[in-house]
Amino acid sequence: MIGSHVRHEIDDAAGFGWTIPEATFNWATMVANKDKEIARLEGLYATNVEKAGVRIVKTRAVIEDAHTLRLATGETVTTKYILIATGGMPNHGPVIPGIEHVISSNEAFHLTELPRRVVIQGGGYIALEFAGIFAGFGSDVTVVYRGDNILRGFDEDVRAHVRAEMEMAGITILTGCTITSIDKRNHDYISHLSNGSSIASSKVMFAIGRHPNIANLGLEKVGVAINPSNGGIAVDSFSKTSAPNIYAIGDVTHRTNLTPVAIREGHAFADTVFGKRTAEVDHSNIPTAVFSQPEVGTVGMTEQEARAKFSHVDIYKTAFRPIKSTMSGRDTRVLMKLVVDGVTDRVLGCHIVGDGAAETIQAVAIAVKMKATKADFDATTALHPTAAEELVTMRTPTARHVREAAAE
Repeated sequence: MIGSHVRHEIDDAAGFGWTIPEATFNWATMVANKDKEIARLEGLYATNVEKAGVRIVKTRAVIEDAHTLRLATGETVTTKYILIATGGMPNHGPVIPGIEHVISSNEAFHLTELPRRVVIQGGGYIALEFAGIFAGFGSDVTVVYRGDNILRGFDEDVRAHVRAEMEMAGITILTGCTITSIDKRNHDYISHLSNGSSIASSKVMFAIGRHPNIANLGLEKVGVAINPSNGGIAVDSFSKTSAPNIYAIGDVTHRTNLTPVAIREGHAFADTVFGKRTAEVDHSNIPTAVFSQPEVGTVGMTEQEARAKFSHVDIYKTAFRPIKSTMSGRDTRVLMKLVVDGVTDRVLGCHIVGDGAAETIQAVAIAVKMKATKADFDATTALHPTAAEELVTMRTPTARHVREAAAE
């Protein structure tokens, strides 16, 4: 995402007095440097793990019984505890004609060249992030999503704002339809949609979600139960499965599929099983970011969630052009929104769309986690000139919602 966003920085430079020759982009250079950085990070992680005395075996393992793993090499490993952290994998949904032509996010950065035109099916994190990446590098991008709007589960104002900004940037977003089949014609692919239209593109990506990577692990041999509501491994608050000595963390449980959450769950497992102190992960008020363009940062309840639970909800919302945009001439706006319990004054949620949203929401998440009130925000001196100062200068609610009684 950072690499594709450089294009905006170059375009904006003229507004600040810079004259920059016409820039060109080389996809192969970007991919090579990406691979180099990933290899460096993997090396660091592996070194740290090995320094801790861990043996790393790069092969497939299958559970033979409650205390035995059989490796693809033929070796067996006996252990007191087993921790499953096999993550998730792309889910392309129902099989359709031409599904073999589809790529996922796994293959996107291994393409030999930047596609001229890309069709992306999906409306969540991965779909929108790659839409911004490809568009930023110069591809013509169309997003196809079955729902009425992108970013299902996010605050409605966030969903509307992100869509408007993406469309203004030239990304086509088609909602209320799906790709029903794909034909290959010469060097292009023709995606046929459920609304009767079709789109030609160089590549077709599906990013409609990921499912837990649990196939053929031998879970049934040891009675590890699957959660029927989400398809992930069923676990309790300590990440313990239905098998007493087997635990599972991260995306394979399909709870909150975010890397920092998986890390926290792994740490809690180590503390509980080996650290002689019980530790549970609180999955409430987890901050999250969508590195789309524009960027989204959010923590806590959406307005819709708050209104369903609390009798009085106050909304503080503003949308404005940041100083950088007024100087550069870029027609983009930042959205900031606070959701507040109208009875206790507690800030229930914060939602930001714009540059630096993720950085800002990380700090705001501390306040939300500590149950800060709107009065606490108001008592904080604004840091000027920043976009984030709007969070502590919004004094008047833009909306107030009252109902007779809170939900049970």
